[in-house]
Amino acid sequence: MAANDYYSPFPGGNNPSSRPQPPQHMPSAQSLQSISPPTSPFDDMNHYDNNPHHDYSSTAHLAHTQTGISSAYSDTAYHGNDQSHPYNNRYDSPPAAGQHDPFADQNAIPLQQPGNMGTHPAAAGVYQMDPEGRPREKMAKKKGWFSGKVTWVVYMLTTIQVGVFIGELIRNGILTGTPIQIKPTFNIMIGPSPYVLINMGARYQPCMHYVEAVLDSNISLWPCPNTTTSESICSLSDLCGMGGVPDQPIGLQWEDRKTKPDQEPDQWWRFITPIFLHAGIIHIGFNMLLQLTLGRDMEKEIGPLRFALVYFAAGIFGFVLGGNYAAEGISSVGASGSLFGILALVMLDLLYNWSTRRSPVKDLLFLLLDMAISFVLGLLPGLDNFSHIGGFLMGFVLGICILHSPQALRQRIGVDEPPYAPANQNPHAEPGLQKFVKQPVGFFKGRKPFWWAWWLVRAALLVVVFVGFILLLRNFYEWRNGCSWCHHLTCLPVKTGNTTWCDIGNIKPTTLATSQPTATSAPVRLLL
Repeated sequence: MAANDYYSPFPGGNNPSSRPQPPQHMPSAQSLQSISPPTSPFDDMNHYDNNPHHDYSSTAHLAHTQTGISSAYSDTAYHGNDQSHPYNNRYDSPPAAGQHDPFADQNAIPLQQPGNMGTHPAAAGVYQMDPEGRPREKMAKKKGWFSGKVTWVVYMLTTIQVGVFIGELIRNGILTGTPIQIKPTFNIMIGPSPYVLINMGARYQPCMHYVEAVLDSNISLWPCPNTTTSESICSLSDLCGMGGVPDQPIGLQWEDRKTKPDQEPDQWWRFITPIFLHAGIIHIGFNMLLQLTLGRDMEKEIGPLRFALVYFAAGIFGFVLGGNYAAEGISSVGASGSLFGILALVMLDLLYNWSTRRSPVKDLLFLLLDMAISFVLGLLPGLDNFSHIGGFLMGFVLGICILHSPQALRQRIGVDEPPYAPANQNPHAEPGLQKFVKQPVGFFKGRKPFWWAWWLVRAALLVVVFVGFILLLRNFYEWRNGCSWCHHLTCLPVKTGNTTWCDIGNIKPTTLATSQPTATSAPVRLLL
C-alpha cells in the first residue's frame, strides 16, 4: 500500500478511479433501517454475525452514518450464492472462503472521513454496532446488573428453585426421618411427601378458600405434615402451615358460607409459591433442563424484564386455571406452567420469522412433539394439565403483545419502521417510549393502517386475558362455577382396581372410631 493511502479516506490514494464504487444494488437508507427479527434459540450461535469482534469492512461505517443501524442485520434471510442479490455484495459482508478482500490491510491505520481526523467516532455520528445492531457507544452507557448477554433471570430462578428443593428434602428428613417419602407410599418422583409440599406452599384449595365437600362433611381433622402412616391426624391449620388458617366452623352449610367470611382460609400466595416447589428429583430435573436451554435462549432474545413478566404471569395464570377446574383435594407444584408460557414465545418467534430460519419445519416439529408429550403425561394420575394449558395461553397472548411484529407484517407497515419505536432517520433520536411520553400525539403521526390494526389486536388480546384472569379469580373465591367436561383435559376415564383416574383428588371424608371425620389423603399433582 502506498504511503499516501494512509491519509486518504479511500484505499488506493486520492485517485478517484481507484476508489471502490458502491454496488449497483445497494439498499436504500430506508431499507437499512429495518430491524431484523430476534435470533432463534435453534440457530447456530457461532454464525459470524454474532461475533462482536469481527469487522469485515473498513467502509461499513458509511451505512451506519446514514441510518444509525447496521445494514448487516436488515435482512437475515439466506439467499444462497445469488450474487445478484443486493446483500451478497455489500461492503460489510465477510469475504467468501478462499477469497481475498482487496481492501483489507491488517497493517493499515484506521481510516476516517475528511475533516474528522482525530475525532471520536461518536462525535462524528458514527457508531460501531454490537451483534444485535445497537450502537456500542450507547451500549457502553448501559452497563449494569442486567447488561450484556448474561441471563440473570434464568440463573437466579434456577438457583432459587434448586435451593428450595434442597430445603424440601431437608424438611422432609426432619419431619419424617428420610429426605424422600418412602412411607406410607413411595414417591416415584424421588422427593418429599405431598403433605410436606402442602406445608411449604403448594397450591391446595382447602388452604385457600371454603371447599364444599369439607363444609358439608364437617371435616375437622387432616393428615399431619410428618405423617408416615394413615392414622396421623392434625388440624387444617397444622397441615397448611405458613401462619396457619382459621379453624373450619362446624355445622356451617355451603349456602351460608358468606355469613362467616372471617373464618375462610385465604392463603392466596399459593398461586405463586408453587412455581418454586418441585415434587422430586425427576420433576425438577426435567423442568430445569428446559429452563436452562429454551428458557435461557429466549431471555437472550427478549431481555430479562419481558422474560420475567411472561414467566411469572404464565405460571400464576396456570395455577389459577387449575384451581378453578382441577380436583379440590389435589395439590399442585412445579414451574411447568411458566415454562409452557416460554414455549409459546418460542413458537411465536418461529412463526413470525419462518422465512429466515434454516430449518423451520424441524423446529416446529420439535416444539409440537415436546408439547404433545407434556400434554399426554398430564392425562396421567397426579399430573395437572390445566396449569400447562393456562401457562401456554398466557404466554401466547403476552407474546403477541411484547414480541417484535411478524416479519411479513413489518413489510406491510413499512420496512423502515421499527416495531416498538417511531420511524425516523436520526440515529441520535430519543427512544420510542421517551418520545411517546414527551410527544404522545407525534408518536402516532404517519402510522399506516396495518400498524393501527395490529396494535388494536394486541390491545384487545391484552384486555381479554386481563379480564379472564379477574373472572377466574372471582369464580375461585365467589361463584364456584364448575365445568362438567373439563376433567377430560387432565385425566383419562381409566379404572385401576376400585379407583377411577378422574376421581383421584376428590375429597372423600372417612370416619375413625375415636375421632371426627377426616379427609382422605390424595397424591400431589405435579406439573411436568
